[in-house]
Amino acid sequence: MTSIIDERERRVRAAAGECGVPDTVADALLAALRPCVYLVPYEELPGPLRDGARPAARTGGLPALPDGTDWPGGGDPLVLTVDCAALPAGVPDLALPSSGRLLFFADIEYPPETAEVLHIPAGTRTTEHPATRLIQGEPAPIRVYEPRTLYAVAGLTAHGDWREAPAIPAAFAEPGGESADALDRFEDAVLAGGSGGLRGGLHIQLGGWSHPWDMAPDEGEQVLLAQLHGQAVDYEVFTLTLVTGTRADIAAGRWSGLRWEQQC
Repeated sequence: MTSIIDERERRVRAAAGECGVPDTVADALLAALRPCVYLVPYEELPGPLRDGARPAARTGGLPALPDGTDWPGGGDPLVLTVDCAALPAGVPDLALPSSGRLLFFADIEYPPETAEVLHIPAGTRTTEHPATRLIQGEPAPIRVYEPRTLYAVAGLTAHGDWREAPAIPAAFAEPGGESADALDRFEDAVLAGGSGGLRGGLHIQLGGWSHPWDMAPDEGEQVLLAQLHGQAVDYEVFTLTLVTGTRADIAAGRWSGLRWEQQC
C-alpha cells in the first residue's frame, strides 16, 4: 500500500510541475484523492492493459447461487457480479472480500424499494438460478439484463470540493483565466494518468468518490461501495444508482446496512 501511495504522490508532483501549479495546490489534490476501480468492456480498456486482461465482473445475466438459495432482493434483477479476486491489489481502499463473488440485486429503472448485495465465498457450490420466483405459490418472471463482461481498471477520483481548500491560492481557485486553465489541466493529468488514460464516463465504479448528478451520498461515515450508470447495464436505462455504507459494515460484510440511492 505504501508503494501505491508513494507512486500517487510522484505522479501528482510531476503533473503539478508540468502544469505550473504550486505545491499548495498539489497538496490539496493529494489530500482529496481516493482510489477506485472502473469496470469497463474490453473495447474500452486502455491499450496497455489489454494483453492478458482477466474478466473481473459481469452485468446482467442469471445469478449462480448456493444450492437451495432463493433469488435475493425480493426478485430485483441481478445488475452486477464482481469477481473479488480479479480486482487490482490494494484498490479500492475498502476492505472488500479478497475472494469469492459479490452480487448486486436492484431495480435500476425505478427507485429501488428493495436491494441486496450477496457475497458468495470461493469454493461454494452454486447453481444458476432460473429467472423466476414464487409469488403465492405461482412462478413469476424476473427481469434479466443481457450479460456483458467487464474488466477492471485501477483509477483515481477527487472529492468534488477539493478546489475549495483554503490552501489553494485565490488565483487558482477563481474560475476563468490562465490559472484556472492550469488547474483544469492539472486535475485532468492526475486523474487520467492514474487510470491509464481512462476517466469516469458511463462506467461502473467501485470505491473512490462518487460523481453524482445530485447531492453526493458519500458524506460523513458513508463511503461509496459502487456507482452504477444504468447505461452500463442496459443502453435504455438513464439512471445513476449509488450504493454506500460505512467502512465498518463493508469490512464486516454487513451488506444489509448498505444504502441505495437512485438519481436521474
